[in-house]
Amino acid sequence: MKVAVFGAGSWGTAFATVLANAGNQVSLWARRESVCAAINDSHENAEYLPGIRLHEAITATHDPSVAVDGAEAVVLAVPSQSLRDNLAEWAGVLPNAVPLVSLMKGVELGTTKRMSEVIAELTDAGPERIAVVSGPNLAREIAEGQPAAAVVACADEGTAERLQKLCHSPTFRPYTNNDVVGCELGGACKNVIALAVGMAIGLGFGDNARASVITRGLAEIARLGTALGANEHTFSGLAGLGDLVATCSSPLSRNRTFGEKLGQGMSVAEIASGTRQVAEGVKSCASISELAHRHDVEMPIAEHVTKVVAGELTPKDMLFSLVSRSAKSERWG
Repeated sequence: MKVAVFGAGSWGTAFATVLANAGNQVSLWARRESVCAAINDSHENAEYLPGIRLHEAITATHDPSVAVDGAEAVVLAVPSQSLRDNLAEWAGVLPNAVPLVSLMKGVELGTTKRMSEVIAELTDAGPERIAVVSGPNLAREIAEGQPAAAVVACADEGTAERLQKLCHSPTFRPYTNNDVVGCELGGACKNVIALAVGMAIGLGFGDNARASVITRGLAEIARLGTALGANEHTFSGLAGLGDLVATCSSPLSRNRTFGEKLGQGMSVAEIASGTRQVAEGVKSCASISELAHRHDVEMPIAEHVTKVVAGELTPKDMLFSLVSRSAKSERWG
């Protein structure tokens, strides 16, 4: 099969590798022609995955219509806050009947919509065509061919199973799930928790603080997810706990690294100016906090991270504020 992947950042490129290793032809769309030329000429995306030779079945193009020509699935891997504008730009070329697969892990600013909701709004695609791939998938490890697993979530079981086969390679094991809401919220919220973990590391705190933030962060994610109709069991799986642990534990995680630099005293602007990579949690934390407020869900870690990003709290004040909150039962509901 031919699959179009829109977005030649680290995760889009890595997932293109998964698809190619699974036996597909992949057309990778990149906004910059220089990236396309480098991929086609040297089979390397040196800006995002330097040193990794890409599969011969991956070709890059700057033309959206070329990317989707003959494609039997379209994968969307652009930064979450740019999805709406990109979909408006691609509206005339996206196929009408093929699955649309989101790799994005964010909540839209202003609307607080999940990425699948933005896709549905801009394309008029029904839930049977919109799917989400999420899990503990650090891009560089995936591109290197290290073993990993993920969840393919779609309301339609048949679509999920077809996409599962599409990306099942010798080193990438996808599972199916029908809980799109839970998988998306797990992926978006874990970035915010990773920022908090990174701040703790940057401040010099040890494993106790790190484990406490991860565990209480998972409780926050599960509270929000169940309030929005997700299956609580999703959050103990790959798209919940798995993704959270990988993102909070690895130095390859952009969000954890961003948080570390905040903890070391750098400002949001200073960190952002030094990298082309997007730390989704920095943008989504305000949307996730707003979403929690709308549904009367308590998410103190997310709220504190939002205040740090906005410059209203220092990382040190944030962590001690969280610890000093009033004592209560561990379980909720």
